[in-house]
This record gives sequence, structure tokens and C-alpha cells, in this order.
Amino acid sequence: MRVGILGPLQVAGSEVAGARVRVLLVRLALDPGRVVTADRLIDDLWPDEPPAHPMAALQSLVSRARREAPGLITSHPAGYVLDVPPDEVDAWAFERLVRAGDVHRALALWRGTALADAYELPFAEAPAARLEELRLTALATRIATDLAATTPKAELVAELEELVAAHPLREPFHALLIRALTANGRRAEALGLFERTRAALAGELGVDPGPELREAHLEALKDQEPRSNLPARLTSFVGRSEDVSRLTALLDRARLVTLVGPGGAGKTRLAVEVAAGLAVPDGVWLVELAAATDVRAAMESALRTTDLARALRGSAPLIVLDNCEHVIEEAARIAQWLLSEAGGLRILATSREPLDIPGEALHQVLPLPAEKAAELFMDRAVAARADVRLRREEAVRICRELDGIPLAIELAAARLRTMPVSVLVEQLGDRLAFPGGRTSEPRHRTLGAVIDWSWNLLSERERELLRGLTVFSGGATYEAISRVCGGDLDLLSSLVDKSLIQLSGDRYTMLEIIRQYAAADLPELRLAHARHYTGLAESAEPHLRTGDQLRWLAVLDAERGNLDAALRHTDDPLRLILPLFWPWTLRNRHREIRQQAEAVLRRVGDVPPPGREVAHGICRVVMGAEPTRAVLESDHPAALNSWAMGLISGGAPPADLVSRTDRAAERLRDHPDLWTRSAALLIAGIVRFEYGAVAGAEDLLRPALEGLRRTGDRWGQWAGLFWLSLAAENRGDHAAAVALAEEPERLAAELTGPDTSMGVMTFLLRLGQLKGRAGDHAGAAAALERAWAAAVRSEDRAIVARVMHARAELARRTGRPEEAARLLESALALDVELPAQARALMYVELARVGAPREPLRRALELMVTCSDSTARATVLEGVAEHLEPEAAAELLGAARALRGIGESADPHVNQLAARCRAALGEDGYRAASQRGATMPNPERYALSPLSSP
Repeated sequence: MRVGILGPLQVAGSEVAGARVRVLLVRLALDPGRVVTADRLIDDLWPDEPPAHPMAALQSLVSRARREAPGLITSHPAGYVLDVPPDEVDAWAFERLVRAGDVHRALALWRGTALADAYELPFAEAPAARLEELRLTALATRIATDLAATTPKAELVAELEELVAAHPLREPFHALLIRALTANGRRAEALGLFERTRAALAGELGVDPGPELREAHLEALKDQEPRSNLPARLTSFVGRSEDVSRLTALLDRARLVTLVGPGGAGKTRLAVEVAAGLAVPDGVWLVELAAATDVRAAMESALRTTDLARALRGSAPLIVLDNCEHVIEEAARIAQWLLSEAGGLRILATSREPLDIPGEALHQVLPLPAEKAAELFMDRAVAARADVRLRREEAVRICRELDGIPLAIELAAARLRTMPVSVLVEQLGDRLAFPGGRTSEPRHRTLGAVIDWSWNLLSERERELLRGLTVFSGGATYEAISRVCGGDLDLLSSLVDKSLIQLSGDRYTMLEIIRQYAAADLPELRLAHARHYTGLAESAEPHLRTGDQLRWLAVLDAERGNLDAALRHTDDPLRLILPLFWPWTLRNRHREIRQQAEAVLRRVGDVPPPGREVAHGICRVVMGAEPTRAVLESDHPAALNSWAMGLISGGAPPADLVSRTDRAAERLRDHPDLWTRSAALLIAGIVRFEYGAVAGAEDLLRPALEGLRRTGDRWGQWAGLFWLSLAAENRGDHAAAVALAEEPERLAAELTGPDTSMGVMTFLLRLGQLKGRAGDHAGAAAALERAWAAAVRSEDRAIVARVMHARAELARRTGRPEEAARLLESALALDVELPAQARALMYVELARVGAPREPLRRALELMVTCSDSTARATVLEGVAEHLEPEAAAELLGAARALRGIGESADPHVNQLAARCRAALGEDGYRAASQRGATMPNPERYALSPLSSP
């Protein structure tokens, strides 16, 4: 740095002589590269009593400064310039680094009190205070990053304790200290600190703790209730006490421990038992991969998140990753990624082979020794038949024949329900040694012998049915089994009785190890399976647009594994994928849609088979291609969505999207199906609103909603109500927008669950904002409280930031500007990706509770290239609040043009317009407003007065 003002003045690393010279250089350094007028300098340098000849005194002072710091100061007709780029002044570099999120480098620039040489002069008070506030904010961000990135250490607690003592009413430092204490196992101290802080805030400021403090307090409270999805123990745990002790010790020093051993050795049960016995404050989560094809999806489902790294970062949970062997490459890759992202995470994996990644510790799960194996057999034998008479030596012999494999022992003990011990003993012998299909590999040999034995007890018809059942994934109903395999109920009941399959609810399921053993090359059955589930998907699809939607979605959810398997094995994948697009859309499974479409296109190629043009075209749209003619002219639900909105692709809209959807709505206006007619109107209305042709959107949306109510389709009703509410808000009619916004929350919760990000952001958050703008502050607070709780549960920092923005707006509306500013600054400081319009609107709100110039400049810069016309209009209206009447009137005209409306119903906008009319007169206001309405880029125009010195 050539010039340093974050502490005593330095130029090129050296001090400068002369107190008044140092003050001059500090003042010029506040505006590097810009002209500071002579009058401004005289007023700032001699605020109380200027010298008798001020201009001469200033020139003399500049001459001295040039001798002390050659080459830094240049003259200008109006004044003087510190001739260095802003980044060569440490204060400017500090602000840029903080905005970029590089708080560690930013804080390294700080050498002492900012503007120390001019600290007592009035011109330095505001910038010094601002820099100090920014330093404290950056310091909090740095500490929060350190807490999240590594296991918290005592040094962080000590640093925070000093900061809390120095700033007793600064909530972010208290919140961080509570988190650090909690993470270091000092929960009682954390809770005590919260109570003291709450009392201090009430006594000194008369306020309650803000959301950061409440969130930290909530985490400290949750810390006393470990979270887990581990299954409850159903049977006693026998024979593995030494394994438990060793694994517990391993997990104390290794972050990845993998249990390896043959199938049936009891790896899963041992892992669950060890995990259940550990004290893990941030939860223990079992991720079952036996039936999984997507490791990440299985982990997200178990942890109830859509962002694994974000959910795990900053916490110290234990994940039990079970049955990795059939997805070993993906399991290893994701485990390594998560361990590197989340420093406190530990993983306990089970697999038939190591994950083979750095830091992995292995524990070999061996067969049980004879005595412990016999103990297990006797325990399970009594459970199977209470009156069984079994000598210990008989149990030892049976277990020796079974090689001590726990699963084999349990299966054999279960047979005592149907045969005497003596017959069971006779059955062991040669039959267990009979080679099976998997005995060629040592790791399969023992378990293969056990399953061979069970297999030999079956009739040929039972064997045929058991083979056939392996084509199903995730179980099957009796109807599906009878249609695909031809098996009857008696045969299924016999297999249940022999513990080879299980009955769970109305579905027959099979252990994965039995499936692996019995699986065979059954191409005809796989095709029959694919055709059955293709028929099911096609039968369900029309019902998904009716009031029976939820029941049929539940049917398809239960068959998700079978539908995925059918899509992999069918000889006509385009036929099956077509009826699956709509349920995937209803369930918000956008990533799955893209993955499946990509896989189908790889199979069928670039040229659609005859009769499959629509499905092929939709797959291409999903992958980002332009809609084909077949898609554009189709009335299939998936086609309506794909050509109109990219609901499942997320691609950039085509330039003629509005005219295209208008033509489609007109083409389908007389379609015989009510849903199709209504959906076409809905899509056309949404596209009009979203892509710049706002006028006329409501005329399409209202009849669309009316028709979709008649069909019973919850998704269509939700969409119609939501966009009608947006249209009402666009007109400034907040009361109407609230009325339209309340119902969609229930509809979306029924489709995707109440805790999804869509449920939080689209409804609770929006409803809270609308109620606040309509004057229902109590209703707004209630909605936003629910939104905040859901955001905290989701652990999605983007949602958290947007809820903080909404709460800040409500705080400002209810006379709490300081709280609003704190919430907004905290939201903007979060390390999270936000859409440009969301961040711009935060800056507009920040301008209402603090110095407006810089936030408004940032908001306008974000909007210069934004295509969201309603967001642009809102920003322009917010900027207009702070401008002179003529410029404000011009921006109001530009905003009205962007909204596509006449006069706004928004009381705030109308008050602003009235102020402009009073200053300009009706004719002047109208002329200025018309000029604004025709501006090609009003944001650049509005930046001009905000960019001047």
C-alpha cells in the first residue's frame, strides 16, 4: 500500500512529519483519484477558525506535503487530487476485500485506529466510524468462517470473550461466542451467556434479542437432544462387545472408519450398535444404500436436505453409510468430498471392500467365535420357538457348520419354528457345502452356503418365483408380482414363511443379499416388468391432473425404485419417460428429470423413433435445446411446461416466448380437455408476467385458475393463485395480493411437503412481506416467524438471508430502524449466492434505514442487466424516494412502464408521486413521468446523481 490510513498515516511504509500535513493527506486519501475542492479542504482542515488567508495557507500546506510525500498530490483548477488508484489506499482496499468476502486479507490491513491522525476533526468522524463498523462486521464474519471451517478451539472462545467485553451490546459477537461455547461442549455457559445478554439488551436498549442471538440460543438448546434416524433395537445384540470397543476407539482418532467383511457377517447391525452408543451432539444419521442407485440422493433424503455440504458444514455429526459395495466408486468420491468440506464430520461405513480414500481406518468384521456364535443361535432359537430344547453342544456344532456367520445363524434358528433340532442338524452337513453361484469368491463363499441351503429347501416353483422377484426394486405389490411373474398367493406366503421375503404393509420385499444370490439373466421377465410399470405410469398420469392427484402420486412414490428400474431396462424408454415428466415436476425433482432425460437420449440417439417425437423433443428441451415442432404442437402436460416455461430445464427462454405461448393458448382454447385448456391459459399468463408483457396477464390467469379449480389439480391452482397474487402486488394492491397468497401454501405443502424451500420462500416469506405492506403487522410477524423456523430447519443460508430481509422490512415498518439495518447487514454479509434482484432489493431496504447513497448505487448496478421487470420497477421506486422531485418523477414513470400499469394502487408510491406533483406541478410531473417511461435504461440514468462526488 502506498498510503495507509487504517492506523497512523503511512506513505510507502514510512511515517510523515507534520501533524497538519498528515491531516491533509488523510483527507485526500478518503477520495483517491478524485478532485477535492479547495473550499472543501479549507473547511475540513480548519473547521473551527480558518487562517487569515486560507487559500495561501492551504497552498503552503500542500507544498510541505509534496516535500514529505513526493509525487502524490497533483493540482486541479478546482482543488487537489491524491494521484493514486483507490486500491493503493489501504482503507479502499479494505472495503473492496470485505465486499469480496476475503475478510482475512482485509483485516490484515488494519494497523490501529482508522484515520488516527485526523480522528478529532469532524470530517473524519463518519468515515472512521463506518470503517470501524465494517471492521467489526468483517471480524465477526472471519470468526464465523473459522468456526465453520474447523473444529472450534479455545483461542476462538478467548478472542470472542475479549470482543464481547469490549462491545457488550453488539449481538453478533455474543451469538458467535454462544456458538463457540456450544461447539466446545460448554453448553451451560452458552445458555448462561444468552440469558445475561438478553437482560443487558432489555436493560440498556429496551429490546429483545435479534434473530442471530435467538438462532444461536436455539442451537445450544438443541444440543441437549441428540438427533438420529437410527432404527430402534428389535433383538438383543450378542457376541460383538470387543468389536464395539475397538470401533469406538477408532472413531475417536479417525474421521472415516469402514467395516469390511463378507455378506451376512453383521456389519450393518454392528455399525448401528456402535453409532447408537456414541454421544454425538449434532446427530447420527443412517444412510441405507442397499437399494440406492444415487448415493448423493440417498444421503440428501436421509439428512432431509438438498445441499449436503452446507447442511454439514460447521457441525460434527456421524453418518453411517451402509452397504457401499455396489456403489463403491460414488460412495468413495462423495465421502471424500464431504469429509473435506465438513471438518467435524465422521463417517462409519459398511462395505465388502474398502472405500480406499486417504485417512480411512479399516475394521474387519470376522465370523463369530464358537461360543459367541452359539449364544446368538440359542437366543434366536428361543425367539423362534419358546419351547425349543437345545443343548449348548448342539448349538456349537450348528454354528460351526454355518462358519459363525450371524445371518446364517439367524436364518437357521428361524427354521426351528418348522422342524426339530435333530432334523436341522441332519440338514446341515453336505447341503451347506454344496457350491452355489457365488462360492467362487472367498468373500461370498460362507454366505453363499447359507443361501444355498435355504435355496435347496424350496420347490422348483418357489425357486422360479424367487428368481423372478429379483427384477423388482424396492418391493412390489401382489398385483404386480402376479402380472410380471405369474406367482400365486400361496407361493408368496411360503417364501414369507421361509424368511426369504418379507411382507411390509401391502408390499413384498426381499433382502439385498437374497436378491444378489437369486438374481439371474431374465430378459423376458425384465421386459414384462418394464411394460407393467410403463402401463402403471400411463394409467396414473391422467389422474395427476385431478382431485385424486395425491393418491396417485403416493402410488408412484411407492413404485419409484421399480419405475427407475423399468426405465433402465425397457425397450421403449421414450414411451415410459413421457408420463413420468409430470409427476417428477409435481414433486419438484428437477435434478432427477435432467439425469433421466440425459440417460434416455444416450440410449435412443439424436433421431426420435417414429411415434416418440414428443418425448424425444421434451428430453432435448430438458437438456437445453430449443423445442421441436412436435413439442410445440403437443398438448401433453410435460410438453406444455417444457415449451412454455422451462420448468424442468431452467434454460434461458427463447426470444419469441411470449408470442409463442400466446399462439399456443389460442390453439388450445377449444381443446376438449378442461385441464389442457386451462393449463395453456395459465402458462401464457405466467409467461406474459415473467417476461415483460405484464399487461393482459391477469386476463389469462383468472379463467385459468377457474378451470383448474374445477379439475382439482393442486399444482395448477397453486400456480394460478401465486401469479395472480404477483400481478396484484405489481399493481400495488397489497390487500388483494394477501388474499390470493394465503391458499397456495396449503396446496404446495400437500404436493412437496411443508418444510421444502419452495414452501418457505414462495409462501410463508411472501405472505409475511405482503401482510406487512398491507398494514397487518401482527399477521406479518406470525408468518415470518414460521418462515424463520423453517429456514433454520432447512439450513439453507440463501433462505435464511431472504427471511432476514423480510424481517428487516417489517422492523422498519414498525419503527425499529436499527434492528432493520442490523438484519440487512447480516443478510448481505452471509457467504451465499443470491439472485441479483434479491440482493438489489436488500440494498434498497438498507437505504431506507441508513446512509442511502452507497446501497442505492449497488442496487442500481445489479439491475442494469436484469430482465426481471417487476424487480427493476421496485428498485427504481426505492431509489426515487431519495432523489429530487424531477428525477424521482422520471423514475416513477419508468417503473410504471416496466410494470405495464396505469396508476399504482400502492399508497407509498402514490405518496411519493404526490410529493413530486406538489413540487413540479401537474404538467411538470406528467412531463417528467413520460420522459421516464421512454427511457431505454433508467438504471444507468439513476446512477448518475449517485456517482457524482
